[in-house]
Amino acid sequence: MKAFQVQSHDVAPNVVDVAIPEPGTGEIRVRIHACGLNFADLLMVKGTYQDTPRLPFTLGMEVAGTVDALGEGVDGLAPGDRVAVFGGQGGLAEFGCFDARRVVRLPDGMSMIDAAAFQIAYGTSHVALEHRARLLPGETLLVLGAAGGVGLTAVEIGKLMGAQVVACAHGAAKLDVARAAGADHLIDAETQDIRAEMKALGGADVVYDPVGGDQFMAAFRACKPEARLLPIGFASGDVPQIKSNHLLVKNLSVLGVYWGGYLQFRPEVVTGSLTTLMDWYGQGRLKPHVSHVLALEEVADGLELLRSRASTGKVVIEIAT
Repeated sequence: MKAFQVQSHDVAPNVVDVAIPEPGTGEIRVRIHACGLNFADLLMVKGTYQDTPRLPFTLGMEVAGTVDALGEGVDGLAPGDRVAVFGGQGGLAEFGCFDARRVVRLPDGMSMIDAAAFQIAYGTSHVALEHRARLLPGETLLVLGAAGGVGLTAVEIGKLMGAQVVACAHGAAKLDVARAAGADHLIDAETQDIRAEMKALGGADVVYDPVGGDQFMAAFRACKPEARLLPIGFASGDVPQIKSNHLLVKNLSVLGVYWGGYLQFRPEVVTGSLTTLMDWYGQGRLKPHVSHVLALEEVADGLELLRSRASTGKVVIEIAT
């Protein structure tokens, strides 16, 4: 089968021929139809992600496809079932073997492209806003990187939860995408002062930040007392350093969010969240935004779209139709 593999952190990954894997105990084999790309994939290529697998490995964290084979001890699934899986790796290939406990059945009518774009982005935002920040109706939510893979879902979910959503992104085109997802107010990070704009709106109760750097610091200074800040990631490449005395003065809370980590110590948080999100999708309340669908041979182009922030929403690799 074809697989997009990282064989060295010093050499660009590429498509190679490898053996089709056999499912082990408790695993299923999936015929992969689509795989969503994530910023973490860029870090894995460099070997800097917290969960980078041992070399060599097949890139691709989240997939959608059909069950192809069952390993020993797997019940409740059958070949042909339509599923999505967060595997953490192995998704950019024609087949992959994954822990059956991580399988999510797809709602009727959910396309493979939507399913491959769904779990990490929506799961991260829902766990961050509902479980970590306890976002309340009427609160002001500031979303940085609001047209990106996770940022756009935070706009959408924040609006569903009853917040006043302020979307911050680079340029009018990206802000138009955030507006379409439900944002009440827009801030252009290229031309406007985030702190001043937020102060004019009364400040932020919750800050959702996948960007880091100067934008985080500007949002930090525009927080209301008792605001909650959610570091999601650091797409800017700059990890901000927070002075604890500033937290003290305004009674601020900084709540780290690593969605995949919950699978290790509280998996019910993830499974419960995904159940809610799949129900919302089935009700038509969520609509994944996929700006690019590319072929397996175009993964490098897809990763460059993420690196250069040229995409909006998600980039998905279609492997089988």
